[in-house]
Amino acid sequence: MRLPPITLFAALFLLPFLPLAAQARCTGTDLIAALPAAERAALEQRADSVPFARGNLFRATRGGQTIDLVGTYHLADPRHAALQARVAPLLEQADVLLVEAGPEEETRLKAEVTRRPDFLVLPEGPGLPDLLGEADWQALAAAMRARGIPPFVASRFRPWYLAVMLGIPPCAIDAVKAGEKGLDQLLIAEAQARGLPVQALEPYDTLFSMFGDLPMQDELDMVRAALQMADRPEDMAVTLANAYFAGRSRLLWEFTLARTPALPGLTPAQVQDQLALLEDVLMVRRNRAWIDVLTGAAARGRVLAAFGALHLPGPQGVPALLAAEGWQVTRLDE
Repeated sequence: MRLPPITLFAALFLLPFLPLAAQARCTGTDLIAALPAAERAALEQRADSVPFARGNLFRATRGGQTIDLVGTYHLADPRHAALQARVAPLLEQADVLLVEAGPEEETRLKAEVTRRPDFLVLPEGPGLPDLLGEADWQALAAAMRARGIPPFVASRFRPWYLAVMLGIPPCAIDAVKAGEKGLDQLLIAEAQARGLPVQALEPYDTLFSMFGDLPMQDELDMVRAALQMADRPEDMAVTLANAYFAGRSRLLWEFTLARTPALPGLTPAQVQDQLALLEDVLMVRRNRAWIDVLTGAAARGRVLAAFGALHLPGPQGVPALLAAEGWQVTRLDE
């Protein structure tokens, strides 16, 4: 199985599983806003053609049960304060907060990485300088050095993990040291302060199960593709954040579909197929698995669920899947 570049989406649905999850004061150009008017309008039309295309806050009700859904941005940003204030009453009413990865999952993941270093580290044998070749390795080493990771350390990481990390711009690293939090972590902290139970939507090793069994060549291709896509990291960080805070995360997906270059040895049609596979693996399959967890929790009490915003829009998004099971879904942040 081959997967396309995942760097552009790390902040919307991968970072809860990673030990790097913050954004500093990145500055750059909003690449969507900078598009010619006609091109931007066409992009917005495609994004708005799917169900639940806009919004970060929804409510699903059925037979007296309630599930409130919050689409999150996993990186720190001062604009979180407004949405956090809006979600605070929902936390007060909830009986449980469901997230992608809660404190228990983080603890178990750290223990598993210690017990099984192959989760993140290459087994004995050739390192990335040999596996990638000189030119690709030097490009990756420079990118990791800019993110505070010494090349000799990066040389032993699994390629898929570095491909994800390439989606985090260098301007984000200092915020990690400062302890700044994305919306997920802010809500978890607030729930814990209130004594509200925090539970996971999926097992702690979900991300590693998705990528851990990839053939090495596919992992190497992911790094090479990620290097191609990471040419304007600060611009992408600004574009991503602006789309999220406008409630337009689907717009970023459509923008990526439009700008993704052909990967080495692949035609544009094949790249589109890989992006469809990415959507299936990282969003659709997980969304479907979450529905039973959400409805099961709703049968026991009122639910607040917070997860990456790209899991919301589209016919296979969480709101649409709940609607297909008879839930009445309404947007709360219009």
